[in-house]
Amino acid sequence: MRFTRPQLAIVKVGSSSLRGEDGRLDRTQVRSLAEQIAVARGAGTRMVLVSSGAVAAGMGLLGLQRRPTDLDTLQACAAVGQGELIHEYQQVFAGHGLAAAQILLTQDDFVRRGRYLNARATLQRLLQLGTVPVINENDAVATEELAYGDNDHLAALVASMLDAQLLLLLSDVDGLYDRPPTQEGATLVPEVPAVEDLDLESVGGTGSFVGSGGMRTKVESAFVANASAAHAVVANARQADVVDRVLAGDEVGTWFHARTRRMEARRLWIGFALNVHGRLHVDAGAAAAVLDGGRSLLGVGVTAVDGEFIVGDAVEVVDPAGVAIARGLVAFDAADMKKMAGRTTKVASDEFGDRFGRPVVHRDDLAVRRR
Repeated sequence: MRFTRPQLAIVKVGSSSLRGEDGRLDRTQVRSLAEQIAVARGAGTRMVLVSSGAVAAGMGLLGLQRRPTDLDTLQACAAVGQGELIHEYQQVFAGHGLAAAQILLTQDDFVRRGRYLNARATLQRLLQLGTVPVINENDAVATEELAYGDNDHLAALVASMLDAQLLLLLSDVDGLYDRPPTQEGATLVPEVPAVEDLDLESVGGTGSFVGSGGMRTKVESAFVANASAAHAVVANARQADVVDRVLAGDEVGTWFHARTRRMEARRLWIGFALNVHGRLHVDAGAAAAVLDGGRSLLGVGVTAVDGEFIVGDAVEVVDPAGVAIARGLVAFDAADMKKMAGRTTKVASDEFGDRFGRPVVHRDDLAVRRR
């Protein structure tokens, strides 16, 4: 057994796993998944479903054969398809005496503290009332989620928000492979004890044309869950009884081990909920100080500055190899950062004024992202 049965599980299913050959929702697959979740809820595990599929459903209803590339059409598809998606889930849940609670979220619901606390309180109350929350991004009005995001990331943030013990990412692949699964000899990786040890550059990118995610987003989402002290599993949505088997701790898909200690909430927020507005490239000494020494980032260690950002924006800290090792809230805007790059705090304060004599990212505002 991989782990004990969780008290609360977040299940995410992707677009490619819910769309049939006719361009509409694969109703049989949707009902199968809903049935499995209802049975798990009846067995005592509280369940939250994060479901893609609104855009895919809308594509079918509107007669579109390929995922649109323009935002207006994507949002139109989402508006048309969301009703069909939730209706299918509700029909199955109702047969088990359960209510589906539709929740549409955007990134702001995780970034703005007031909205975050309200969303968390609402979801907690819905779980107390015995419902099955069905969450999707608010694709009909959001912008960045459709352009860049994926429900894998959303599901991981929900798992962190609710202190879930398990994040189950269901897809059209069996799990993480040691090489692209189309290559001869590719082998399924059954477990990943430390997701930060994976080389993300070697992990596959975008999946099928129906969905916007890929294995890389799933690995990154597993990192978020693991940092929140939750296990994560990537498995095939069409495998028989996949939800029940994963909840039982069977060896299905790829298991990413939970950390024993949860990353503090503020660092999770900085590291994973915020959009990045720029990059600070650092030398080897600064990278070591951030990664191993728990130190603040000083201007002297910055070698280059990318992007346009202002004080308080989230930026990535990038080591000499081009690997993003941390995210943090920057204490200076981009123009000032370019002036400070490579200068000690003393030199910077002497040249530009006393306010430059401090770290560019304080250690309390840094979230380390080892890889």
